[in-house]
Amino acid sequence: MFDYLVVGAGFAGAVTAERMARCYGKKILLVDRRNHVGGNAYDHYNDDGLLIHRYGPHIFHTNSEQVFQYLSQFTAWRSYEHRVLACVDGKLVPVPINRDTVNTLYNLNLRTDEEVAAFFAERAQSRPTVRTSEDVVVSKVGWDLYQKLFRNYTRKQWGKDPSELDAQVTARIPVRTNRDDRYFTDRFQVMPKHGYTRMFENMLDHPNIKLGLGCDYRDLGENVHYREVIYTGPIDEFFNFRFGELPYRSLRFVHETLAQELLQPVAVVNYPNDHAYTRITEFKHLTGQSHHQTSVVYEYPASEGDPYYPVPTPENGALYKKYAELALQTKRVHFAGRLATYRYYNMDQVVAQALTLVKQLVASPDFVPTKAVAAAAGSGLVPQPAFAR
Repeated sequence: MFDYLVVGAGFAGAVTAERMARCYGKKILLVDRRNHVGGNAYDHYNDDGLLIHRYGPHIFHTNSEQVFQYLSQFTAWRSYEHRVLACVDGKLVPVPINRDTVNTLYNLNLRTDEEVAAFFAERAQSRPTVRTSEDVVVSKVGWDLYQKLFRNYTRKQWGKDPSELDAQVTARIPVRTNRDDRYFTDRFQVMPKHGYTRMFENMLDHPNIKLGLGCDYRDLGENVHYREVIYTGPIDEFFNFRFGELPYRSLRFVHETLAQELLQPVAVVNYPNDHAYTRITEFKHLTGQSHHQTSVVYEYPASEGDPYYPVPTPENGALYKKYAELALQTKRVHFAGRLATYRYYNMDQVVAQALTLVKQLVASPDFVPTKAVAAAAGSGLVPQPAFAR
């Protein structure tokens, strides 16, 4: 008998499993169809001894001290500020757009924030309402930069023109007038020193957690019993696609080891207008690994395969709401994570959501922690792991 069946060993499932087991003494069965923990953040050493991210680059960044301190229990960190370049008109320019992007593409010598802001203002096209991804970009920087950096990349990534996608797709990408070329500006920008997989293994190293990898929860036998479910998989699949399938974009990854120290000046180079792939990632920039070879991955967007990105259209949002209403009516099943809530969350957002779910479960009137752990919690002595070395 388990207290919780947790479906999915990514961030949402691992965090809820760890907190329930370590802080509240609950017995957890954590299952995942894949044969590893970590979800899409899974990393491993390839045959050449290079640490790679199997499912594309995962860069940790957050402004939440709570999330950072929580994960710091399970890993030491390596400082890392992510930088991205885009290959446009045969030139490598910073993304998000900044002063150097403009100067390089247009052979200008703009020197101040005000000059760059004026450049954008001259080219921006007013839109009565900003509803689509095209509206967001064109209203900020105009049609030409939109064509050079956004339109074709979005078409490849999503299989739709930006004019068909909700504003949220591009609204999260800033436009800068200074020379800041960091992709993120969060307070905490780090990478797990020994990789994500090691961090997950530390997180789940607890006698109250039983792992079932390579296991579909629907195939569990009748002898496996549990009181409640924490589900982090696709919500439409949980309900047997009652209202139809929620669309996702997938990715095909082509990994390659090269007999050279480095290929690129930064970890990620985007190719908005050339090639079928959207970007090339070189992992040694992320990991800081010293090796005489280097490993890269090419990302090819696809309409079929593992679900990665919910497709943000009004129609899909309406379809998800039907499943969300059904989820609210489903007793003793709790939904968390990207796939279960049909949202593209960053890693830190998923961790925060999982921690919030744990608080909600604990606050429930019928929640009863084990006596020993309850006493420790009351004294402020809830046992904490010490893996961050």
